[in-house]
Amino acid sequence: MHDKGEFLSRDALAQHQQVAWKTQRKHVAASPFFKTLWAGKCAPENLCDLPELPLCSKAELRLSQAAHPPFGDYLNTWRNSVNRLHRTSGTTGQAMNLALSPRDCEVTEVVAGRCQSAAGLGPEHTVVHCLNYQMWMGGLTDHMGLERTGAMVIPFGTGNTELLIRTIMEVGVTAISCTPSYPAVIARVLEKKFPGVAPRDLGLKLGLFGGEAGLDDMALRDRIRNLWGLEPRNANYGVSDVFCNFAAQCEHDTRLHFMAADVLYPELINPESDEPLPIEPGQTGELVLTHLERDCQPLVRFRSGDIITIDADDPCTCGRTGFRFRVVGRNDDMVVVRGLNLFPTMVASVLAGFSELTGDYRIKLATPPPHDALPVKAELMPDTIATPALLNAIETALKVTLGATARVTLLEHGSLPLSEGKTTRVIRSYT
Repeated sequence: MHDKGEFLSRDALAQHQQVAWKTQRKHVAASPFFKTLWAGKCAPENLCDLPELPLCSKAELRLSQAAHPPFGDYLNTWRNSVNRLHRTSGTTGQAMNLALSPRDCEVTEVVAGRCQSAAGLGPEHTVVHCLNYQMWMGGLTDHMGLERTGAMVIPFGTGNTELLIRTIMEVGVTAISCTPSYPAVIARVLEKKFPGVAPRDLGLKLGLFGGEAGLDDMALRDRIRNLWGLEPRNANYGVSDVFCNFAAQCEHDTRLHFMAADVLYPELINPESDEPLPIEPGQTGELVLTHLERDCQPLVRFRSGDIITIDADDPCTCGRTGFRFRVVGRNDDMVVVRGLNLFPTMVASVLAGFSELTGDYRIKLATPPPHDALPVKAELMPDTIATPALLNAIETALKVTLGATARVTLLEHGSLPLSEGKTTRVIRSYT
């Protein structure tokens, strides 16, 4: 990897990537998994020719681990080369075992540190890290990325929000690393257990969010900023099978910056036809990723499942040169209503415009597709009445913005369960 990989010019980056691929290509060529997947094809010498190879999916990795436990036949190193074992959260299916060598850990942590530094974290901060440490990448590995910034890091994890609040007040914590839905949990515990203490009284100045979509919505950012008195930053976007964190915003731009181009080669494809798409402003497609440096479990043309929109590819004011993008949603979270592809983030953006709502919601699908309308359950702010006029206004806004009919149910404040980890927005109750 390059010491200043996120600042390389386009030409210097392309040269670095090609040199890295020359070594990685030989490493991947020995992988039993890819030998089978590629059916006799060889990895091309030039990165621009990668689309000649088949795509690799999470479903294929699951089959590989089931047939060759615990790491699958794409491990491609000796077992004693594995320095650390993590496990994915399993939010989209069977949890996966992730193997990292010492070098893999180092590269992963450096890239994560780039992201957190870009988002504003530094030696002057004391940050409490509130993601799950129980094998998930988001716990220990993200923690190590936070430490790379020079900040003092408190390994809190999930659970016992009351103790978290006391810790923030007693230690003088200035930054928090968590999912964007977790502050709502803290606010509810404050209301019940610490009467008279408002969220902004905790003294937090910086919120480093990740693990969930939604922070691209400026209304949500404003709500967090006004309630907590902190600056919300999208600091932690990643794909666990590839890198736990490889994109974040900076203080100048709210869009995600791709921070790992020296060790991770990105592509964009049409998620329906699998055809390659150019990475250029205005383009929307599924993000596909290839490791340029990885000892254990190297992946080539891995489908992330995330649909992104490229916003800019020129250097940012901060000097970082990676393209800037927004996450539209995940393929498996997409709901098709009368031919329209809808994602939870689209619904969240509309709901965030209503001060009568908390912003918390669920899309509960009781029947399999096709769907004629989008069933949305939205939670009211405290002491707010669900009037017919409010209901009509919300449904009308969803119709105008999304182009699809929504059937909205308004719930009393506190009706929806809050999660200290990832919040599932789309719930499919049919079998």
